[in-house]
Amino acid sequence: MENIYLDNAATTPILPEVIDVVTHTMTNFYGNPSSSHKIGRKSKSLVETARKNIAKQFNAASNEIIFTAGASEADNLILRNAVTNLDVTTIISSKIEHHAILHTIDSLVKEFGITVNWVDLDENGAVDYNHLEHLVQNSNEKKLVSLMYVNNEIGNLLDIKKVSDLCIENAALFHSDAVQGIGHFNIDIKQIPIDFFVSSAHKYHGPKGVGFAYIKKGFGIQPILHGGEQERGARAGTENIHSILGMEKALEIACANLKEESANIQKIKNYFIQELKNNFEGIQFNGFSESETKSSFIILNVRFPKEYPMLLFNLDIKGIAVSGGSACQSGSNKGSHVLNEILTENDASKTSIRFSFSKFNTLAEIDYVITSLKEFID
Repeated sequence: MENIYLDNAATTPILPEVIDVVTHTMTNFYGNPSSSHKIGRKSKSLVETARKNIAKQFNAASNEIIFTAGASEADNLILRNAVTNLDVTTIISSKIEHHAILHTIDSLVKEFGITVNWVDLDENGAVDYNHLEHLVQNSNEKKLVSLMYVNNEIGNLLDIKKVSDLCIENAALFHSDAVQGIGHFNIDIKQIPIDFFVSSAHKYHGPKGVGFAYIKKGFGIQPILHGGEQERGARAGTENIHSILGMEKALEIACANLKEESANIQKIKNYFIQELKNNFEGIQFNGFSESETKSSFIILNVRFPKEYPMLLFNLDIKGIAVSGGSACQSGSNKGSHVLNEILTENDASKTSIRFSFSKFNTLAEIDYVITSLKEFID
């Protein structure tokens, strides 16, 4: 069998329709959107139309979308502005956030001496909402809650409506790294009035190196990249036109087929879970990744009954692409910070693999993975 790609939480294959948009734009619309001539104005028009169409997917206004080079930049833009521009002195987050959040918070603590409060998690990595409520009520300091919508390693879903309501009731700002949610779940900011969220196109079959920040109207965001007045002064740098239009197309396709595709991917995930249980004793699933209601249909984090040091390598030899945690952790000898936080030391020492799915996966591929695992799991 040809290579089997089960690492879609790391990145996704680019859709042919998206590649067509990118190449067409690169070929025909090369003008700088900041230029005043006709060729530049056409590029500017395309960027602004893409902004408007992306905003519509979230029931947002176009001026609430800021294009960036990806979600990590967008997270940095929001968190830094919260402290330097919006008077936030306390950030409430969790220890299993993406490093784009955790490392930025560390930097802000060193630079500005802000207070950080970590919300309690249970053994599955679920947020303790009672503790979160206590933290947002605990003082009169200006607070920002930063919690990811879908955990990129274990797939846990955050109740963003509950968190949004808690923040509104207690005059706290709410930011969510929604990278694993955009293109897979609906977000309507009229129903869930979140203040900030971020997206990265390559998580829903779009180009790499492009994303956006949603910033609720009324916040005067100052740039962290200086040099020009692009993005309404929020981000300097000539707009990445072809990638922005590719992202627009990828999101349009993802949202148009959301219900059908999510159901089909969930069937593949359920089949894999059952086959793992049928064929291997002692299999466990980290976080809520086994659950249909508490986890993303994209992610399954499997814990084997003991350590298999060469398992990832052996699967790669068989043409199966997966991750031991997140792709951002590859090459690290520290293991997954998420699993180290929620598992016992004994369980964290066992081999865990994140399998993550897309609409391109098939049941036949799952059968091949099961057969391959049988060669290495005793």
